[in-house]
Amino acid sequence: MPKECLFPEERIEDFNLLDPEVTYSYADYLRWAFEERVEIIKGKIFKMSAGQLTRHQLISTNLISHIGPHIRNKSCNLFHAPFDVRLPDNPGDDDKKIFTVVQPDICIVCDASKLDEKGCVGAPDLIIEILSRSTASRDLKDKFELYREHKVNEYWLVFPNDNIVEIFLLNPEGHYLSAARLSGSDHVQCGMLSAINLTVGDIFE
Repeated sequence: MPKECLFPEERIEDFNLLDPEVTYSYADYLRWAFEERVEIIKGKIFKMSAGQLTRHQLISTNLISHIGPHIRNKSCNLFHAPFDVRLPDNPGDDDKKIFTVVQPDICIVCDASKLDEKGCVGAPDLIIEILSRSTASRDLKDKFELYREHKVNEYWLVFPNDNIVEIFLLNPEGHYLSAARLSGSDHVQCGMLSAINLTVGDIFE
């Protein structure tokens, strides 16, 4: 049986008071007032990087600057971290029953009904994660399975050390297939952004 939170109603201002063995909900998450950024995946806490490296920031800015104008012509919205994406197990779950909240580097949401003042509830249409040493394992394994399970239609993995972008698309059977592994002067020619004039060089310039 999951271990319960020792401070069910209190505002928590010290990250060290959290117990990694406890199963936390989004309702708990809303009471945390410490400086550290965290995500919750299936009730378990994952600490995020204290700060993004310069290269990570430049890549994120390049992606936003190229994708943003393209998205404005559609009924979609682009968001970047910190931006909470709640992934409930069942539609209509309240905050106490939501056990996953993540902060993708970039996401695109085309269903306005999924947006509220706290962020997004439900799967975005596209998620982009820029790998770093501290998050690579989580992005490649835990989040890969999480996004597949919650039916995120498109998942990009950006590898800063190799100047590579890999795009995964969800197939009708609910599995991710690698649609493209791009590098150099390759154009992005698959997925929902296939019409955009974007090369891998633009992302890493």
